[in-house]
Amino acid sequence: MPTDSDFPAPAPASGSMAARRPRKRLNPTLGKARNMLRDALVDAGLEPRGTASAPPPLLLVACSGGPDSLALAEAASFFARRGDYRVGAVVVDHALQPGSAEVAAAAAAKLTDMGLDPVQVRAVSVPASGMGPEAAARTVRYAALDAAVEETGADAVLLGHTLDDQAEQVLLGLARGSGTRSLAGMRPIRGKYLRPLLGLRRSETEEICDSEGLDPWFDPSNADPAFARSRVRVEVLPFLEDKLGPGIAEALFRSSRILAGDADYLDAVSADMFAKLRVPQAPASGAGDAQPDMILLPEAQLRELAPAVRQRVLALAAVELGGAQPSWERLRSVEALLSRTGSAGPVELVGKVSVYRQVRNNPVPQGPSGYGNLVFRKKSST
Repeated sequence: MPTDSDFPAPAPASGSMAARRPRKRLNPTLGKARNMLRDALVDAGLEPRGTASAPPPLLLVACSGGPDSLALAEAASFFARRGDYRVGAVVVDHALQPGSAEVAAAAAAKLTDMGLDPVQVRAVSVPASGMGPEAAARTVRYAALDAAVEETGADAVLLGHTLDDQAEQVLLGLARGSGTRSLAGMRPIRGKYLRPLLGLRRSETEEICDSEGLDPWFDPSNADPAFARSRVRVEVLPFLEDKLGPGIAEALFRSSRILAGDADYLDAVSADMFAKLRVPQAPASGAGDAQPDMILLPEAQLRELAPAVRQRVLALAAVELGGAQPSWERLRSVEALLSRTGSAGPVELVGKVSVYRQVRNNPVPQGPSGYGNLVFRKKSST
């Protein structure tokens, strides 16, 4: 069972009160969370204690006041006390429930008591939009966190997602009929955002809060069947555990890690292939830059690619022109152009991007003849 001695710190001066004070026995699950956080920070290249000319890295814990983020804040506060990192926190008040401001203030007070600094409360307004309440809340939440990073110069934002959250994410991806990247779940590291507790169960974060007397807030929306994720959490996963036996969440988590490795490899191969295949375009009339709203890809080489790589290459072309990630159905429609047995297009993609097969007597405006290429074009917004 680990104790605080498993995380050695500089020895206090001989005869000091700190040297004589008895140490509290470390909860082993809290020790596990500290180890996970330490490893995640090292993986992200955030070495502790800074340098002689720079202060230690600044970490911001995104905290709702719930057990997951409070447990993460408690783990992070240990490294702040050691002087390895500066640790602050951001509490985002979505104002979606009565008393949300009081909940946010109570969470901020707990974080301040842990010694975190700075601690910010950021109130946001969740717009009514076509993306759904969960997606809309997530969008404004990350905008608030991005703003906090910009304001404080933070090196990383720590998110309290757990193994249970990852399992739920995989099941939601399966329900949507998504591909490898979606089934890989949430990334442990995405830019400045780190998820160090993805290997920890939600029950373990509650155990940490109980052992440290943190009194977390439990969001009632997490059990609201109006939300798909909540139904997965309170109905689907328990049902699977009951019918298939325990360990379903852990199995889904393992699958996500395996698929993440596969997706990373395929994404890297596809990005390299996209760069090699795209047809260079000469400037119009021999002056200026090549047309920025068009990408040409050779049909013959596309047909030779493995489907998993080909679809990613096609998606990269659409996204580079400012379109959204195409659905599987739309990508299949683009692939159908390669058969040269049906329509030459266009296939319309989300984000005003169209794809068509250039016919022999209708060359593209710039560069070499478009015959033999798929043409991706961004439509003018005017």
